[in-house]
Amino acid sequence: MKVLLAGYNIDTQVMKELTGKRKLTTLTPETISAAYARISRSRKAVDALRTEARQEISQSRKSNRRIIFEMGHHSVAEHAVFNFDVIGISRRAVEEFENYRLCSYTEKSQRYVTLHGDYVVPEEIKDTPFDSAFQDIIYLQNRRYEELFLELMQYTIEKYADRIDIKKDARLLENLAKEDARYILSQATQTQIGTTINARNLELMIRRFASHRLDEIRALGGHLYRAVEKIAPSVILFHRANDYDRRTYLELAKYLRGTGETEKRRNGDNETNVELVDYTANADERILAAILYRVKRAPYDRCLKAVKKMDLRSRLDLFRKACQYMELYDVALREFEYADLTFSLIVSAACFGQLKRHRLATIISQEYDPELGITIPESIRTIGKARLFQATIRKTEELYARIEKKLPGIGSYILTNAHRKRVLMKVNLRELYHISRLREDHTAQWDIRFLTKKMCRLAREVAPVTTQLLAGKTDYPDVYRGFYGRDPKITKVPEIK
Repeated sequence: MKVLLAGYNIDTQVMKELTGKRKLTTLTPETISAAYARISRSRKAVDALRTEARQEISQSRKSNRRIIFEMGHHSVAEHAVFNFDVIGISRRAVEEFENYRLCSYTEKSQRYVTLHGDYVVPEEIKDTPFDSAFQDIIYLQNRRYEELFLELMQYTIEKYADRIDIKKDARLLENLAKEDARYILSQATQTQIGTTINARNLELMIRRFASHRLDEIRALGGHLYRAVEKIAPSVILFHRANDYDRRTYLELAKYLRGTGETEKRRNGDNETNVELVDYTANADERILAAILYRVKRAPYDRCLKAVKKMDLRSRLDLFRKACQYMELYDVALREFEYADLTFSLIVSAACFGQLKRHRLATIISQEYDPELGITIPESIRTIGKARLFQATIRKTEELYARIEKKLPGIGSYILTNAHRKRVLMKVNLRELYHISRLREDHTAQWDIRFLTKKMCRLAREVAPVTTQLLAGKTDYPDVYRGFYGRDPKITKVPEIK
């Protein structure tokens, strides 16, 4: 594992000093946090406050400490921003790393990059009786990946031979083969990430990582802290492990086992993989009432009563008027946040890797559970490799069971992208529009595309008016045309000249 501090924000005056080769101020983002923290209580212009903060670094740090941690104005720390290169961590670790919604991540994609067998051996496994068996299974999975990739590549060439230029679209064909072959790869597979994190969220991340049960996550937190501790000590203070993060869920699980409230695990093959388990009653009425509230000088209850009196045609007319200028790149109006939908999902690791990127949703996930079955890409069945795939899965799960008996929680490293977990996901309708645009699109990966289509279909049942324009980017012009009888102004993503 390697964590490099790739950059951080500094005052523009410091940049000028660097360019002019004059005496340099200490390079730290803390001066910006300190200056902005004083805006609310000072009559001075903000650029003057920044000058003062640059001239007195030690005083700026004391000010940050007092304002952020003693007075409780934690948002001040958000003005300090860091960029990190995170190299050589496992896909298992990525799920913990990308669990913070107010950070930005760009990750090496297994859909677009051909993998060459790099993987992480957890410290908990090293020098144990499982070490050799663990690496043998990883070797087997990686060999299967290579075999499947080559055969799927040939399959896609034959499948699309009469529709595309093989030479021109070779990269597309490779990507289609990669995205299905990767289902046999483990969560131990190495990856890399570029990430941008403000100091407030970085401190939370480091503290939680210090409390984590996995050695790899604790090590990642240590690397992040050491990268910034001397540069920004005043905005990263509470970084050590604590009982709240370390013990809460462990003791809840122990308590429930003692009361007999835990449910016996069972085979989940017959479970519905997308279920709408809760939603805002009268969702259309609430959203339309919020739209009226925005433009009318009337209390909300009167707006809601007005909508309740409307017939279906009037409600559709109001929705039509509200969304008439929505283009394929536009977000839905904020009023759409007044309707929530909670979905119970069973998803593959490959699918969850994309689902978790929707950070404004509320996502709670369980551990991967082999008893929920696996997701096998249809292309692998078509080329006659399903049995080979399943045989590799069986060997994987045998080792997983052995590891879990001795080292609970560590077996997840050996599970594959095909293995499933349960996810509870709450979204408002505004966020579902965003998910639909991206994940229902023709270019989206098939696993999450099918999942999103089911989610949107269930949403339409409980909010038939305000879901009229749910669609992927490619289909949006047709959906818009069907509803309005005319084309939107933007019917495709413009080319860059």
